[in-house]
Amino acid sequence: MAIDAGRPAATTATQKTAVAVLAAISVSHLLNDVIQSLIVALYPMIKQSLALDFGQIGLITFTFTFTASLLQPLVGYVTDRHPTPYSLVAGMGCSLLGLLIAAFASTYGLILVAVGLIGMGSSVFHPESSRVARLSSGGQHGLAQSVFQVGGNFGTALGPLLAAFVVLPYGQGSIAWFSGVALLAMVLLAGIGSWYGKTLKLKQSPAHPTEREVIHELTHGKVRKSVAILMALTFSKDFYLVSITSFYTFYLIHTFGLSIQRAQLYLFLFLFAVAAGTVIGGPIGDRIGTRRVIWWSILGVLPFTLALPYVGLLGTAILSVIIGLILASAHPAIIVYAQSLIPGRVGMVAGLFFGLAFGVAGIGAAFLGWLADQTSINFVYHVCAFLPAIGLLAAFLPEMAKPRAAARPKR
Repeated sequence: MAIDAGRPAATTATQKTAVAVLAAISVSHLLNDVIQSLIVALYPMIKQSLALDFGQIGLITFTFTFTASLLQPLVGYVTDRHPTPYSLVAGMGCSLLGLLIAAFASTYGLILVAVGLIGMGSSVFHPESSRVARLSSGGQHGLAQSVFQVGGNFGTALGPLLAAFVVLPYGQGSIAWFSGVALLAMVLLAGIGSWYGKTLKLKQSPAHPTEREVIHELTHGKVRKSVAILMALTFSKDFYLVSITSFYTFYLIHTFGLSIQRAQLYLFLFLFAVAAGTVIGGPIGDRIGTRRVIWWSILGVLPFTLALPYVGLLGTAILSVIIGLILASAHPAIIVYAQSLIPGRVGMVAGLFFGLAFGVAGIGAAFLGWLADQTSINFVYHVCAFLPAIGLLAAFLPEMAKPRAAARPKR
């Protein structure tokens, strides 16, 4: 009886610890993406100081996204088999080094080295941290994925504000001040790594039987087809988001004559909406199914992206908020859906959808920069408006049955 009485208390303590870990990994994601967002926030400054064209700006984005994506599937594949809890600290250390180089870089080549190092740190961070979020989810995978991702989205949204009120007034060297952000993240990740290591010892099985029964009726061909569709949907979403984050400030400056500082504030508004959309997407997916969220979020944003190039400044601000809210709600659903398709491969799935798809979008950023140089930034936004039409592919995704709840032992 004493043992039974102690179980609820022990379970409650474990749940509280898991919630604290989920909150900590979300904050770490915020700090990680604050560092990354400073890259885009620097674009107007370094474009002027280093006399860069749009093609070179696109290449910076490509370098970051390529290094941020190249290693992610590999890191995820390896750590699915050999989890390395403290690799999170090492990855953040790599980002710290890139941050310091970016603060004092005086040539275009050093800028590329700096963003490459920050990208490599991201490659290590995302697969393992996504696994931590799932381990601490308590079965609410969509909610946990949203909480984890919203930290990153808020970190990205803070970038334009930091650029407007810190970097632009105090110059490129002020980037070094944010080394404290990286050090704080390393401290948090060291604590998370300790919990992660202990939890892994209690959960040796790569996939729970109830997870596997979700896809028992799907053939390997259907699984591969579904993953390919999800990759295409993620590409369309990330390609559009890259076009906004990389070139939105230039679009606002060119089209509406805004100052750099005001344009950064409008970018913050869009990125804040992206963060809010991420919060919404996961819990809704837990309730109505991830497939429905994927379908409506990516395709549903199409009318608004098509209208964006034709409205005034106020309309642009309003539509950007709507687009950010709807489009971002898809990402937690895509990750959870993909992890259900490939049980026991949490890290590899996170690497594919945080990394590889985003890397392909980075190639798109380089292309968009070249296209803007050849035509105009307005023309780029007319072309990108059609990207969400790829959401029609969601119609070919199979419905995923919910796993049956495990039977409770009788007492």
